[in-house]
Amino acid sequence: LLWLLGPPLPLPLPLPRRFLGGFGAGVAGQGPFRPVVIVHGLFDSPSDFRHLRQFINESHPGTEVTVLDLFDRGASLRPLWLQVAGFRQALAPIMANAAHGVHLLGYSQGGLICRALLATTPDHNVRSFISLAAPQMGQYGADTDYLKWLFPRHMKSNLYRLCYTPLGQGVSICNYWNDPHHRDLYLNSSDFLALLNDERLHPNASEWKRNLLRIQRLVLIGGPDDGVITPWQS
Repeated sequence: LLWLLGPPLPLPLPLPRRFLGGFGAGVAGQGPFRPVVIVHGLFDSPSDFRHLRQFINESHPGTEVTVLDLFDRGASLRPLWLQVAGFRQALAPIMANAAHGVHLLGYSQGGLICRALLATTPDHNVRSFISLAAPQMGQYGADTDYLKWLFPRHMKSNLYRLCYTPLGQGVSICNYWNDPHHRDLYLNSSDFLALLNDERLHPNASEWKRNLLRIQRLVLIGGPDDGVITPWQS
């Protein structure tokens, strides 16, 4: 994570040492690190990221770290395009005040939201996008506890019957439910992931690609001990 956040930003002119303390750079002529913005995952809230914020602040003193506080807990089940619009609005003033750009970190479902935000925002100044255990290619998971709680009457093999309907597409998880056994239904019914992954033709595909490529660094992190995102390689 330290490498991902990069070196401090150069200041246009050397400043007296007493002014450098607030930046935490520790070296004359160097300024603050880029702001870090975190988008939480399903059923999370900013309080769940206090340890990560503390780690970043201890490792890079003076870094502005913001965990966007919206669509928390149960509200994280709302449709993803709605969440993308909300997080875009919340991120806009942070980007506007960061002349050198920001780092964007998305956890789990939040990583998918971040990618959609980047693809659909032509003027963003995100420099690094870090995706932590995010279902970028969708979810077709084992019967994890949260799935059993959300859909107690639907096993994994039958969840497509709900998710690939207009009603199901109103639930965030269904927006990225990717059932390999019902590929045609997924391609024709997914209003979010199939479009974002350019698996279904749409007129914005080229523009979304250009927007995403404005970033300078992309880091995708996952692992076999995830326990929720299945397959973890997603």
